[in-house]
Amino acid sequence: MAKFSAPCQGESKLESMVHLASSYQKRIRPFLDTVDRLRRLNLMKEGIQLPTIVVVGDQSSGKSSVLESLTGISLPRGQGICTRVPLIIRLQNHQQEDSELTLEYRGKFVFSSEEDIAADIIVATKEVAGDGKTISNTSLTLVVRKRGLPDLTMIDLPGITRVPIHGQPDDIYEQIAGLIMEYISSKESIILNVLSATVDFSTCESIRMLQRVDKTGERTLAVVTKVDKSPEGLLEKVTSDDVNIGLGYVCVRNRVGDEESYVEARRTEAELFRSHPLLSKIDKSIVGVPQLTQRLTQIQSFILAKCLPDIVSKVNEKLNQNTAELNELPKSLSTVSDAMAAFIKIVGASKESLRKIILRVDLFVSFLCMFSVLWSLRGATGEYEEFPDEEDMHCKGLLDEMLDDYANDLRTKYPHAWPLQPPLLEEEMRVLGESQGFWLPNFRSRMAFLALLRENVSRVSNSPTQFINKVWSYLETVVLRVFMMHSESYPQLQISVNWAAQNVLNKMRTWSVERVREMVETEKIADYTCSPEYRRAWSRFISKRNKFMARVMLSQRNKYKPLREKNALLVEQAFDLKVRMVAYWKIVVTRLVDNVALHLIFALQKLVTEELDAGIIDDLVGPHIERMLEESPAIVNKRTQLNRSIQLLREAKDTLSSMVDRIAAPAREED
Repeated sequence: MAKFSAPCQGESKLESMVHLASSYQKRIRPFLDTVDRLRRLNLMKEGIQLPTIVVVGDQSSGKSSVLESLTGISLPRGQGICTRVPLIIRLQNHQQEDSELTLEYRGKFVFSSEEDIAADIIVATKEVAGDGKTISNTSLTLVVRKRGLPDLTMIDLPGITRVPIHGQPDDIYEQIAGLIMEYISSKESIILNVLSATVDFSTCESIRMLQRVDKTGERTLAVVTKVDKSPEGLLEKVTSDDVNIGLGYVCVRNRVGDEESYVEARRTEAELFRSHPLLSKIDKSIVGVPQLTQRLTQIQSFILAKCLPDIVSKVNEKLNQNTAELNELPKSLSTVSDAMAAFIKIVGASKESLRKIILRVDLFVSFLCMFSVLWSLRGATGEYEEFPDEEDMHCKGLLDEMLDDYANDLRTKYPHAWPLQPPLLEEEMRVLGESQGFWLPNFRSRMAFLALLRENVSRVSNSPTQFINKVWSYLETVVLRVFMMHSESYPQLQISVNWAAQNVLNKMRTWSVERVREMVETEKIADYTCSPEYRRAWSRFISKRNKFMARVMLSQRNKYKPLREKNALLVEQAFDLKVRMVAYWKIVVTRLVDNVALHLIFALQKLVTEELDAGIIDDLVGPHIERMLEESPAIVNKRTQLNRSIQLLREAKDTLSSMVDRIAAPAREED
């Protein structure tokens, strides 16, 4: 609030008042000019509310008459709704004798006069809201420069009516209520509620609305009109305050008819509150238009001083936020070199993400372990900060599970368990029988072993290829998800990248499946291992041969009976074949797991470090790359909105800075 110095000794009362008014205007006008400029910039669309005195009241409450008393000019009158749009009234003290009136709307400036302003407002209202009786939230601004006026800004809103009349739309109440709530809900708004003394305040629709947004009344000042028509009980109404008017009441008597001048109206008002037997009992500090003017200027000074520092802070915060958001948007592309740079950036970012989530060293080093320690994969971690809540993108755990399932599948499809289970050595005897021929003694077991090995490998030959296909299907979803994330600003690029990446993945899958099939075929053609585990297992099992043969010859148990009917040498060869296969099969399973895992490591490394670059660039780079990198409509709209918002906020910041300079200049002169 502005601070006023006491009058100097010897100054007349009139000179003191002139000095006081001049001091107030010098201090408050920069604030008002700034708020008006910010309002014209439409700063409220940025979510930054401006301090405002909002004038509301029920229809026929005398709202227009109060505004006429404050402005000293005639406003539109008549039955029904006179105000159909928000009317921003900006009063300024003018040193010239002739008044100046300007009406602003939709970028137009209409210079008017006191005699023509009512008609001009009606014309402007029809242009903005149409010829009917509907309501519009597009505002008009009336600037009144006149000698003796306070520097004051108010927003006049339509009077509240519940029952449509004179061709008003059926939802007229909802239209008006929505418009009023839009303005009074802001905590920065001061509400000037016009009440008629002829009605019970608690029944007024305006009171009910205000109590929804200002229950304690700390933002509400009430003006009581038509006091001369209903003076009985008025003192009790304004002193008991049953409806929570926190800023108090001011009782006024407005001009009656056009025959009475505004000067005559003020004299009549003063005499009324001085001599009326009931109205004269009301405290003089809350009666009369001059007191209302003083209260409004005081309240206005307070809310401006209170809110503007916060507005400065919010403008800076919003400007920084929007600038940062604009900088985060993809750079707008205008040349082929820009397009290429953006394309390479997208591919590079995608590769870096894939390195984090599928090329983790701790994951793949674990793959090198023998099958017996495969479970040590548990506990290794990946880097998933880009997809913290998308478990499908956490490759480490899912690849662990796939590899475990694959290894278990190999073990269970042809279980060579020990001890031997019935039917004893049946398969081995069959293979030995099928391998009879004319060759050197004892050579039959070698041929039979290879035949049995081929059969066993054939039984599991689909498992490695099924596993590798499953892995590549999963990796396809991961790779495409990563590329889509890094190219989401370019929808046409997404389609092209999806197609190119799938081509690369299909090529890698075909190559990978072929390599795994070669591993399987290799196991069928040779029985070789240098692993000491094979010899240890074979030695452990072969040491049981004599005991087993003794049971075959001497035991009366039925499971040995089929073997007793066979040649003892053939049974012994079958046992040896079984022992060798049990010992060797563990080596085969471990090798199929390890080799496939090693191949997968190599394939993924090759995919991320070589194939994605070469494959995608070969498919996509061409004369139309710039067109492929066109931004999506959503990004274009976002960029446009941010640029407009930043321009608006910068203008608002400059306006606020100018205000600070204007305020500081008189202060420096006084110092």
